[in-house]
Amino acid sequence: MGSDTYSREVIEWFLNAQATYYERGDRVADGPIRCEGFYVDPFCDPGCCRPCGPFPTKAAALEWSRRTGEAMRDGDDATDQALWDEQLRLSRMDMIAVIGASGRSGMALCRRLRQPFRAVVRNARKWSASGMETPLAVADLNDPVALKAALAGVAVVVSCVHARNIPAILAAAPPHARFVFMGSTRRYSRWPDAHGDGVRAGEAAFLASGRDGVMVHPTMIYGAQGEDNVQRLAALMRRLPLLPLPGGGANLVQPIHQDDVSDCLIAAANITAPGAQVITIAGPEPIPYRDFCAAIARAAGFAPRPVLPIPAWMLIAASPLTVLPGLPRIRAAEIRRLTEDKAFDIGPMRAILGVDPISLEAGLRATFSPTGD
Repeated sequence: MGSDTYSREVIEWFLNAQATYYERGDRVADGPIRCEGFYVDPFCDPGCCRPCGPFPTKAAALEWSRRTGEAMRDGDDATDQALWDEQLRLSRMDMIAVIGASGRSGMALCRRLRQPFRAVVRNARKWSASGMETPLAVADLNDPVALKAALAGVAVVVSCVHARNIPAILAAAPPHARFVFMGSTRRYSRWPDAHGDGVRAGEAAFLASGRDGVMVHPTMIYGAQGEDNVQRLAALMRRLPLLPLPGGGANLVQPIHQDDVSDCLIAAANITAPGAQVITIAGPEPIPYRDFCAAIARAAGFAPRPVLPIPAWMLIAASPLTVLPGLPRIRAAEIRRLTEDKAFDIGPMRAILGVDPISLEAGLRATFSPTGD
């Protein structure tokens, strides 16, 4: 091809094009829009040639158009072809609905998605604060009519809300939609609580539904913007000369970074095999909790605290004191769960989802020094 292939007007068009939002069903050159989203209109006319897209966000559409114009202008045939191949791939992809898009895991997923999606949220104002311009649907999960309308026309439903909502989501989704549900390894805890019970009930509903998809059970998630797992623990350790841990912190944990969770959700959304699968997702290997705490301290820039072994019942009795000002709150249920191992086989995560999780050291480094400093 080369720059001589394109007129100056065409090149300028792509360099300065605006993104247009098309609804599903809007009429363009070769028929109705199948997948709503942001498109780049052709130089001629959307009634003459089909718009390019859909792109997951307005920013992504504008970036593609600018890079395409630059490749045309510079005669960069390889980049030009790659960009057109990219938009062709997008044009063939199915629309994903992300339920809970404004939550921590939902927001992290949306920022990582490179395919068309519709954000399904309860609070439009909270979503608008993200700065992402995407197709948006507002629905309360307790409103079946609004939820059905929010999921209309999608091929894949990814739920980042609590698994107790799975029955409502299954009932509202299109008949042929595939599903990706987030659960939690809390469902394996021997300490019963409402959270774990809700996950188990949601999993049972999914497996009994006869619908296709994947449910992932992540271990402790860290690294998301605003997460309160490692950040809260770091804040607590900064205030303590010694770290009291039940059993000396010998129990095993296997935390997973938020980026790996997002990659697992994206991989699961692209699985088309029939049937329902349940996959546990976790970090690369289990480590004693005391070593986890030491790794957090080093990543946060202070010396690991000496561990003081304490019986669990004593820590549980003292847990109400953590409501005092200046101390991060530690609940009795959290202390009980510290006494059980959380070690999992991630072979299915690697084999089925194709995700090899990053090391704890790398994940904590990114968490406490997101700019790489």
